[in-house]
Amino acid sequence: MTKKYFGTDGIRGAINSKNINGDMFFKFGLASGTYFKSQKKRKQIAIIAKDTRLSGYTLEPALVSGLASAGMDIYTLGPLPTNGLAMLTKSMRANMGIMITASHNPHSDNGLKLFGPDGMKLSDNIEKKIESLIDKKIIKNLSKPEKLGRVKRLETGTKDYIKILKKNFNKEFNLRGLRIVIDCANGAGYKAGPELLRSLGAKVIAIGVNPNGLNINKNCGSTFPEKIRSSVKKNKAHIGISLDGDADRIIMCDERGNIIDGDQIIAALATRWKNKKMLKGGVVGTLMSNYGLEKFFQKEGIKFVRANVGDRYVKEKMQKNKFNLGGEQSGHIILGKFATTGDGLLVALESLFALRKGKKASEFFQKFTKTPQLLKNIEVRDKNIINNSEIKSSIKLASKLIKGKGRILVRKSGTESKIRVMGESDNKVLLTKCVNIIINKIK
Repeated sequence: MTKKYFGTDGIRGAINSKNINGDMFFKFGLASGTYFKSQKKRKQIAIIAKDTRLSGYTLEPALVSGLASAGMDIYTLGPLPTNGLAMLTKSMRANMGIMITASHNPHSDNGLKLFGPDGMKLSDNIEKKIESLIDKKIIKNLSKPEKLGRVKRLETGTKDYIKILKKNFNKEFNLRGLRIVIDCANGAGYKAGPELLRSLGAKVIAIGVNPNGLNINKNCGSTFPEKIRSSVKKNKAHIGISLDGDADRIIMCDERGNIIDGDQIIAALATRWKNKKMLKGGVVGTLMSNYGLEKFFQKEGIKFVRANVGDRYVKEKMQKNKFNLGGEQSGHIILGKFATTGDGLLVALESLFALRKGKKASEFFQKFTKTPQLLKNIEVRDKNIINNSEIKSSIKLASKLIKGKGRILVRKSGTESKIRVMGESDNKVLLTKCVNIIINKIK
């Protein structure tokens, strides 16, 4: 059954649109509160964090009202990275955690991500159960007056999150002598990021730390890495760190100004973990992970499997295969030893820990050469055209031609009326030929 409200990573869309408005967030709160309350496994507690979007001020009260109406007690944390919420959901033994965010999207969008008591993003099955409650008559789920939830503001969220992060490393670990640029995208990590690095002794050049409700991800953050590149060069920094709006992604920059994406970070950490005998099983990537990364892992004798796009699906495959490292090219990286979801600051700390003995970022991260990629987006009236038998045959033909020299990926866009055709190969002539075989058939 196709989900009605939830996408690959929670619920997301334009503010005051069909699903992203106060009325719907009341219903989301009431439905999710009703579901988790029915589990009767813990205290009836929900905790809520958010990024810095102006629209958070309209959505959070509606969500709180829905949860309290379901009989849940609520703690609001204010701006906090997504994994900070996940960690605190688990440590506070709450029934659920809700992050109000649209991640790397512009300020005009918003949404939410839901976490269970184990700090994990919800499964498709649980999301479907919550969806069935959303569409029921509201009065059926409302609590009696004496059973309504209470709401409290928790001011120590950032401090508690930083404390949890630092506990993963030995007490002697410090960043003294390092100049670090951090771009917090004017988002959820704007307090926690600089505070964490300074507490470890680094000299911090912080940018993207002046949110005004409208500038989240605007020409900054992980989707605009040129910002850290220029700042690293200007300040002669040892490394640059760039987060997205809810700080669950990270893109980095070495001391030479080279941008380091998620695939390169994963390759470096996997190699280190393997040498330290910390890597369990192998690594999970996604359908979009670069072919060069796959070839690198083959050479290194590291198992590599692909999951659907979305860090939730990466985590599910990590659990299934009993792997402890996985992630995406976009910078969602899950360190299974420490966390249940992507965390830009945690990945930054693990990388900086590897560099603590004076090793240069350019030496640590440059593990493989990316395979050239060709991506074409074709507008279509109906995305189900991808199931047409002639188009299937063209995909099969192109995949056969490129086999052993690259790969082909054809998929529907999740948000637009487009088919995305992506190919990767060092043989650029063959790459163009194979992609065009499919494009011409679709057209």
